[in-house]
Amino acid sequence: MTTTRFAPSPTGDLHLGGALVAVASHTLARASGGALRLRIEDLDPPRIVAGSADRIARDLDWLGVGVDGAIVRQSERRAHYEAAVAALERAGRVYPCDCSRADIARVASAPHEGEETVYPGICRDLNPSRQMKRAPALRLRTQGFITFDDLACGSQRHAVDALGDFVLKRGDGAFAYQLAAAVDDAEMNIDVVVRGRDLLSSTPRQLHLMHLLRYNKTPHYAHVPLVVDALGQRLSKRARGASVRALREAGVSADEVMAWLRGVLGMTQPEDAIAWPTSEAPVPAAWARLARSELT
Repeated sequence: MTTTRFAPSPTGDLHLGGALVAVASHTLARASGGALRLRIEDLDPPRIVAGSADRIARDLDWLGVGVDGAIVRQSERRAHYEAAVAALERAGRVYPCDCSRADIARVASAPHEGEETVYPGICRDLNPSRQMKRAPALRLRTQGFITFDDLACGSQRHAVDALGDFVLKRGDGAFAYQLAAAVDDAEMNIDVVVRGRDLLSSTPRQLHLMHLLRYNKTPHYAHVPLVVDALGQRLSKRARGASVRALREAGVSADEVMAWLRGVLGMTQPEDAIAWPTSEAPVPAAWARLARSELT
């Protein structure tokens, strides 16, 4: 039995990219008699939109994507993340960093288009007891290589240190996505993580954390192509035809939305196996026209 998860951030309504991930996760779980868990990633209060977690759950229900067990909320799991950081500190893998974004930009190599800025290790070897310019973030000392077989992208090999010493806990006390996702996926016994291809570089970071924290089990992964607009740009939450709620209010049925999502996944019937897509999926033009009022 396969346990999967859908882990949206409550920053707006369920959009089609998220719905694609949810349907793929649901399909994998149900095909094996397993479970789909819903996790709300609500660790960044300024970005949270009131009521969006409940609306996401209702939109999943409207699509027929049933979830199992109690909803997990990251805001209720801070003690787990504190314990993980403490364990990494005891192992000598954490150091404080009081760099500003401007400090990092001055030293880091300029990223190529589509790449992220890699932290250049400014504070790695500094005295951790020094006088700090600001409340420091906590970073992980990375090293080594991570390999894994992605169900959608194939064999992967990443030098973790080339991705930079990433943040575990911000200076304002908020735990970082990489740490929280790694801890939760391991402790929730998730078998397969389905998510967008834009998060592929997160996987070696999270697997690295799981290995350092000595979890007995790590998930398999499937990184699916993004849903895009008519111009081939990543679908924003405010793009026309982007959200499930806007389509429903424009008269598109749940069956129509599910038929399109399954089509992207190469499924003719609900019981078909997923044929992992290799190309981005443009939103149907008719849906964009129907949902014009979404931007007004």
